[in-house]
Amino acid sequence: MSAIYILWLRQLKRYLRSKPRIIASLGQPLLFLVALGFGFGPIFQRAGQGNYIQFLAPGVIAMTILFTAVFSGIELIWDRQFGFLKETLVAPVPRILVMIGRTLGGATVAMIQGLIVIVICLIAGFRVTNFHALPEAILVMVLVSIMFTALGTAIASVLSDFQGFQLIMNFLVMPIFFLSGALFPLTNLPKVLNIIATIDPLSYGVDGLRSALIGVAHFGLPLDLAVLSIIAAALVGLGSVLFSRIQL
Repeated sequence: MSAIYILWLRQLKRYLRSKPRIIASLGQPLLFLVALGFGFGPIFQRAGQGNYIQFLAPGVIAMTILFTAVFSGIELIWDRQFGFLKETLVAPVPRILVMIGRTLGGATVAMIQGLIVIVICLIAGFRVTNFHALPEAILVMVLVSIMFTALGTAIASVLSDFQGFQLIMNFLVMPIFFLSGALFPLTNLPKVLNIIATIDPLSYGVDGLRSALIGVAHFGLPLDLAVLSIIAAALVGLGSVLFSRIQL
């Protein structure tokens, strides 16, 4: 357990020391809130869908957690190239503990970023309508953070350098975000898009946040939590297996 704590603390310290990274990572959420929130807001309202900032904010929070978590996992490639990973793996602890410690550290970083974006959303005009469900919202954020940090670790475990990173971003992470319903309602979608959104794990994170924060749900909060828990556990298991096979 001490190994998990040390690795968790190391990830957190690395994040807190990188102030430019913290500021830069908030640029995209701000862009989405301002450009989309206020740009498409009048159109969204005229379509009878209500306040677009209210609808968009949970999606932006989930987006922030997604990108931060995946990047935290993919930092494994950087550590491998510069020898930091070798120093970690020579320690007399099981590799699964190393993986869990890194995953929890990356998930904590993603959670911090998500909480910062919640504050930004509140400043932009977002209002929580169900304060009693805030613990459920935090739980959804935790599950999404763990799920995508484990996914990033699994991906990084099979990549030896950054050449495949752009491919992963373009063909995996970006579609996961854009097809999750973060930017548009999942009701009345074409059948193909509806199927894709249903199998997209982030869809349940976005829906869980909307359900907990503003009381609007497509799948329902119990189903969201169940799916997120199962996928998070599966990805942690997959990440552990792939991490244990890393050759230095």
